[in-house]
Amino acid sequence: MAKRCYYEVLCITKTANDREISKSYRRLAVKFHPDSNPDDEEADFKFKEAAEAYDVLGDQDKRARYDRYGHAGVDGNRQFGNAEDIMSAFSEIFGGGGGGGGGFFGDLFGGGGRRARRGGDVRADVILTLEEAAKGASKTVNFTRGEVCTTCTGSGARPGTQPTMCTKCGGRGVVLQSNGILRVQTTCPSCQGSGRMIPDPCFECRGYGVQKKKVELDVAIPAGVDDGMRVRLQGEGEACHEGEGPAGDCYCFIKVRKHKLFHRDGDHLVLQLPITYPQAALGSKIEVPTLEGRDELKVPAGTQSGDVFKITGRGMPDPQSGRKGDLLVQTFIETPKKLDERQEELLRELAELEHTNVTPQRRSFLNKLKDYFAVSDKDQA
Repeated sequence: MAKRCYYEVLCITKTANDREISKSYRRLAVKFHPDSNPDDEEADFKFKEAAEAYDVLGDQDKRARYDRYGHAGVDGNRQFGNAEDIMSAFSEIFGGGGGGGGGFFGDLFGGGGRRARRGGDVRADVILTLEEAAKGASKTVNFTRGEVCTTCTGSGARPGTQPTMCTKCGGRGVVLQSNGILRVQTTCPSCQGSGRMIPDPCFECRGYGVQKKKVELDVAIPAGVDDGMRVRLQGEGEACHEGEGPAGDCYCFIKVRKHKLFHRDGDHLVLQLPITYPQAALGSKIEVPTLEGRDELKVPAGTQSGDVFKITGRGMPDPQSGRKGDLLVQTFIETPKKLDERQEELLRELAELEHTNVTPQRRSFLNKLKDYFAVSDKDQA
């Protein structure tokens, strides 16, 4: 069966912002959650369909590829096996608890007890030249992250002691409150969902189980990246505070410096090329720069300022397919500020010829100008 449009799945328009996308997905996830639709295959399908749509539209890079190429642009994106996978993946929009304990769905459907937490994500900034963005590059990034405390090995307790079970929640990390027929499960306020208490904290990490460390990593930047794109380093983020869950990720945000000659437009590069009046009028072959060296552009006779010529395959590569865009050369006629005696003599001869032999385009303009002034004089009379 053909996949539906992701915007249609989430019941949103193509102009929807991040907040509207998250709000719509959360509403659908609640509506079709398996706990409220037991043994309903259609609801289960729609629940996974909405998660797949949000996985693409909730990510700026994937959304841009989807808008441009449709489903083909995001083939191979994340597949979800069950509700727990989905809630774990998108726990940030459901209050951080995923499908298990303490979060939105735990509160709503009364899910299970404490589950291992995931460490936080960290950010690193990478600055590239346009040439590096075109070819790909290896960069060294520096950032600070929380790593498992070597003194307490992540337990948070002073060496020789152990954390104790939280007596309020019985180690589950959540507490259940009843009000008539309504039962609400919330994060335990005593242990903040960890399920344990630390009566004698580690002196090194003060009971957190992690310590801040400066990190230096080499990261491979793929060819074709653009401003605002991110490169994910899986597992290189913050360590889990309790030392039990997986580490977060490091996201490298790309910044591409402005180039002296080229302006980027998606996968294309734009070059503004000055040419002389004789080159434009008579036509010529001009050597033009590209990111890969020199190339030759044939400028036809009669070229006008603003005309654009394409040199195929001299643009930026697409990060997914590797296919290169084009170099778009926009010509503009450069007027000399200083003339020698001979140049001035020749231009004056040309001006006299143009005065007696007006070009068709210029004649049309002069006729319009004559009509305009005639009407203006008539109105004033």
